[in-house]
Amino acid sequence: MKSLFLTFDRVLTGLAQWLACGLLALISVLGLWQVLARFVFSEPSIWTEELMRRLLVWCVMLGIAVAFRRGALVSVDLMLRTARGRWRTALRGIITGTALAYLAMLLWQGIDLTTRVRFQSFASMELSMAWAYAALPAGAFFCIVAVIANHLDPMSEELENAQ
Repeated sequence: MKSLFLTFDRVLTGLAQWLACGLLALISVLGLWQVLARFVFSEPSIWTEELMRRLLVWCVMLGIAVAFRRGALVSVDLMLRTARGRWRTALRGIITGTALAYLAMLLWQGIDLTTRVRFQSFASMELSMAWAYAALPAGAFFCIVAVIANHLDPMSEELENAQ
């Protein structure tokens, strides 16, 4: 069961990483287009900035799942570094439980917000605001899987790279 979940996590986190990188590349292209349209063609693009902001939220929410999985988030880890034995195991459980509680609330509230704004549209595009708000529950789901996987199979890039 553990190996099946970790395989699922590997696929899901890999997908999140590829999507986040792809969105970052797309945001860069849109930013370049915005500059070219405004200063070279003297025809400012009315939709690129709004789309870039929404895509950046998606990029962050997907990228944070990768950071959760790798244990690469900046943390105050003095207690975890000094803890040994059962206390360290209990402390890791508390940290995982706290993160899961926060992410479960984000998932729940994100679903609620997404359903509330589904009839609103972007100011510059005929696209539902639900697409932007859907980044919250989608990212929270990716993060929940990553947190559980990191608890089952710890990766501590932040601790390993700390000085």
